[in-house]
Amino acid sequence: MNRRMYYVSNATRHTKGDYMREALKKIIILPIAAGLLYFILFPEATFGAAAKIRHLLSVYSDNKGEDPVPLRQPEGVGCNENMLLVADSGNGRLLRYALKDEGITSAEEIKVPQLTYPLKVRINSKGDIYTLDGKQRRIVHIGPDGMFRGYVDPKGLPSPEEYVPKSFAIDTDDNIYILDIFSARVLVLTPSGEYLRQIKFPEKFGFFSDITVDFKGDILLLDSTNARIVSANKQATAFSPVTESLREVIRFPASFISDDRGRIFLVDRNGGMVVALGQDGSFLGQLSQRGWKEGLLNHPSQACLNTKGKLFIADTSNNRVQIFEMLR
Repeated sequence: MNRRMYYVSNATRHTKGDYMREALKKIIILPIAAGLLYFILFPEATFGAAAKIRHLLSVYSDNKGEDPVPLRQPEGVGCNENMLLVADSGNGRLLRYALKDEGITSAEEIKVPQLTYPLKVRINSKGDIYTLDGKQRRIVHIGPDGMFRGYVDPKGLPSPEEYVPKSFAIDTDDNIYILDIFSARVLVLTPSGEYLRQIKFPEKFGFFSDITVDFKGDILLLDSTNARIVSANKQATAFSPVTESLREVIRFPASFISDDRGRIFLVDRNGGMVVALGQDGSFLGQLSQRGWKEGLLNHPSQACLNTKGKLFIADTSNNRVQIFEMLR
């Protein structure tokens, strides 16, 4: 038998090169093709543990002149493509920074007597600012010009008329969603504050600490004590579970956000980290750790992600806001 030939069957003979090509096909080409097909069919599932963020810079002050005022226990961040808004809670003010390719500008201070202790902040499509005052437990509306426009007090609210906002969200149509922990419900209002509808909390829950609206318009609630998420779509009259308890991967999720692909990012206040979930609630990875060095977090409060992939986190106990770039 020719030493360059290997007997396979009475009808087939292969060279050594044939075997190598076949092995290459099985080991490399087929897995790559299968992976590409899986990515096309299930793009959200491929985010996986490979999810990463890269630290860009940290903001410690209002960046004003030779004597900048340091941030003090910032509890909230809001953002869009051009702006970073910081709730500088300990100083009783809001700071508005313009985003530039090379970083941020010095801040414009927004301070009105009707706002004493800003916590969560949101920006609507028109640049209007909404912030939850932690002392008054009222949502304050501030115009793009930095002037006080009034409180968000629901009009036409059905019984019970009493409500206490723990958090709130704003959708792409500028409708306002209030997490009412007093009457155990979510209130949906028009941009002008007119009542649209309400959805009661599910029968069994621990403590709902945050609310967000995803890219489909679904309402998501975060149960911090049970470390789980529930949701309701636009037509729903009740909430359904998205996840079971996430206690194995997170300690105390205090707030969360959702991106334009439906992925969910939980801010773990006690654990000092951000955890990524898929649209179906599957665990995708841990994006940060607890600490004091640049890029690490200490009792973070709120996060915001803009469409350019910039992730802003209120790193409260480190008295700073950190800016990251999503790598995937």
